[in-house]
Amino acid sequence: AAGIASVVLDHTQFDGREAFDAALMARIDGFAPDLVVLAGFMRILSGEFVRHYQGRLLNIHPSLLPRYKGLHTHRRALEAGDAEHGCSVHFVTEELDGGPLVVQAVVPVLPDDTVQSLAQRVHHQEHQVYPLAVHWFAQGRLRLGEQGALLDDQPLPASGHMIRP
Repeated sequence: AAGIASVVLDHTQFDGREAFDAALMARIDGFAPDLVVLAGFMRILSGEFVRHYQGRLLNIHPSLLPRYKGLHTHRRALEAGDAEHGCSVHFVTEELDGGPLVVQAVVPVLPDDTVQSLAQRVHHQEHQVYPLAVHWFAQGRLRLGEQGALLDDQPLPASGHMIRP
């Protein structure tokens, strides 16, 4: 659609994660991308894959990392009684949801929130912050340094650039 090439690889057709990741790398490298963005990619990537794209691999996660790595983040935030929740864009490292943070968007947790209503508000913010991070990268403003994420050659705080309502 829209003249954008797409490829589908069924991970069940491969003998394990490493074989799938190798095939995925070959397909991605065919496009010679400057940046690889993950969204809704619910598989843990091999160390080889992550190292291959080091500094040009971004992910979005539906929580204010480092809180709630992994799954069911909205439910976990509600169960914990959190006043705030949100989403994070980070560089991908071999640590699950543990790479240097680029940008986070905060949403308030409302008294009558459900998992669905909270997820909807977080999802709206994801559509704001991910394009922002990609734009920074495309402009040459965002990069991964030895000590973490850099924006305009200045270290970002450990929490990344924070956007609050």
